[in-house]
Amino acid sequence: MAVLAKIRQRSALLIGVIALALFAFIIQDLFTRGSFGQSSKDVGSIDGKDISFEDFRVKVSNVEKSGQGITSTEAANKVWDQEVSIALLSAQFDKLGLRVGEKHLLEVLKSDPNIGKNPMFLNAAGGFDVVKFKEYFKTNPEAAQYLSEKEKDAELNAKFQIYSTLVKAGLYTTASEGKLKYEMEANKVNFAYAAAPYSSIKDSDVKISDSDIVDYMKKNEKKFKADATREIQYVLVEDKASKEDEAEIKAKITGLLNGRVEYNAKTGKNDTLPGFRNATNIAEFVNSNSDVPYDSTYVAKNSLPAVDADKLFSLPAGSIYGPYVFGRYCAISKSLGFKAGVNAKASHILIGYTGSQTPNQKEKRTKEEAKAKAEEILAQVQANPDSFMMLAFTSSDDSSAQQGGDLGYFSPNQMVKPFNDFVFNNGIGKVGLVETPFGFHIIKITDKQDGIRLATIAQKIEPSEATSDKVFTLATKFEMDAADKDFNATAKALGLKVSPPVTAKAMDEAFGPLGNQRNIVRWAYDKETNVGDVKRFEIANIGHVIAQYKSENKSGLVSVTLARPYVESILKNKKKAEMLKAKLTGSTIEAVAKSAGVAVQQAANVTLDNPVLPGGVGQEPKVVGNAFALAANKISAPIEGNTGVYVVKNISTVKAPALTNHAEYVAKVKAQSASDASRILPALKNNAKIEDNRLQFNY
Repeated sequence: MAVLAKIRQRSALLIGVIALALFAFIIQDLFTRGSFGQSSKDVGSIDGKDISFEDFRVKVSNVEKSGQGITSTEAANKVWDQEVSIALLSAQFDKLGLRVGEKHLLEVLKSDPNIGKNPMFLNAAGGFDVVKFKEYFKTNPEAAQYLSEKEKDAELNAKFQIYSTLVKAGLYTTASEGKLKYEMEANKVNFAYAAAPYSSIKDSDVKISDSDIVDYMKKNEKKFKADATREIQYVLVEDKASKEDEAEIKAKITGLLNGRVEYNAKTGKNDTLPGFRNATNIAEFVNSNSDVPYDSTYVAKNSLPAVDADKLFSLPAGSIYGPYVFGRYCAISKSLGFKAGVNAKASHILIGYTGSQTPNQKEKRTKEEAKAKAEEILAQVQANPDSFMMLAFTSSDDSSAQQGGDLGYFSPNQMVKPFNDFVFNNGIGKVGLVETPFGFHIIKITDKQDGIRLATIAQKIEPSEATSDKVFTLATKFEMDAADKDFNATAKALGLKVSPPVTAKAMDEAFGPLGNQRNIVRWAYDKETNVGDVKRFEIANIGHVIAQYKSENKSGLVSVTLARPYVESILKNKKKAEMLKAKLTGSTIEAVAKSAGVAVQQAANVTLDNPVLPGGVGQEPKVVGNAFALAANKISAPIEGNTGVYVVKNISTVKAPALTNHAEYVAKVKAQSASDASRILPALKNNAKIEDNRLQFNY
């Protein structure tokens, strides 16, 4: 049974999702937190095919034991996506009548290294032995049952391989498409144009209403299609230290500087205890009084708190600086001395050889050949130090070659000994050759950093109990007041700020900038929660969130709040275009430019494949397309482009010479469309009737 145990321990489901990453490994247990209160025995359905809650729960429970380390909501979403994908694709497999034979199944099973590479199933030549494989499972009933489950997964994976191959085989590129690609690349147009930029009209002069945005989304429904969402606005009342709390911590730390007298119950006498200034065991003193342990290393200036780095780094030995604040800590530091060259920066060129531990060896060579090449490169660098970077690019076997051999800063003993000794025993600018187990290194020392050793007592700046009580009182008052009053007005009256609303789907976990706050989303979707309801949530290490369920969007489109940043600029440009068109009048391009108060611009040798206008204008495919469509010396009507409204005059169109064979361009188009197969699953989901009942299971 050792083989079966090993397979169980290490094997993932064989539903590998080849090009589409389709069948993800099932994740953790969905239901581990008590009663569910479900009103349906099914967790959902896809095109009428039910997914039972029990099957769903068992699957995720089995995978939970593998310890994926993800949240339960992530697990639910991944398992659900997998179930939907399997159901939709299985229906396609059945329609096509796909069947899988034993040989194909074995090939899929063998792709699992715990089976295909298992010594129990290999013959004397190291190949997979089908007879041994079958015999093992035939004589082990428990293993045979396990194999039966594995075969189901393998069959599904094998069918997907066939299906994927069929789909890809059905994708082809015609000679006409290749010809069009050639003409788009090779045909060129020269034209003059007058452009009235959208930026010439202030954004503030153009107003876009919510209804404008909704109308645009309805006209472009596919782009804005979305699940039903709920909008939640909230106020964050942070539980953070007050100025008084910070002052108290500073006073506490300052009090550690000098000694104090303390009564000793054992001796019956007063003991004089040293302070930070004159403590003899500095490490013990720091560890007894600091939230951050004592660090005996020398620290470079750029690693010190930025605001206080200059003063800390120039601190004489024995002197004390502080208190000062860095991050969420208040600190005092004592200098324990200065040391030169604590860190070094170097570049190298690595020349590996057969048998060395070279990670990215570009060519095979003996140790003698490697040494000779390294010495040759060393001579080149010594003759021309500026050539080091280029030689690293072209010759180094290390990944640092892409950075010209630069290894950045490192501390003593971070590199292998010969490398370390050379760098830390020589000065800046020194170039030399050393050998390590990785090969031969041509090293150039580029910089060194001095360091200071500091003993630092740092205490976390946290809110006092009194401060936390005030925060709680304020949050509670706002929750109660906002329950029957205007949310925004109540916040303003209490000096609180309403954050931008969060648009959440039923199974979302993230809640705006606050990250994982699934409990807030779940509350908003609870059947007992109504529009306008308010509730306070206590968030660990943050404070209190007072949320209001603001509205529900059942339209099947994304919310106006989410769409506005994208749609508003488009609609503003459309309105600006109508205003600008009125300015672009005239029978000649010069007259049009004059009427708009702009200059006539020239564009030469522009192609449809790269419709970029000069002068940093960027891509304007509509403008270039219109220029191609015009006869010579004809001008266009106003064109709404990406950056403004244009009128163009065709100067000349240069047709590319005809080709008898467009195979090269057919190949280009084919390569560009290679990923088209990945659009199948989204298309199936878009047309499927999917019912998701997971909320009924209190998840």
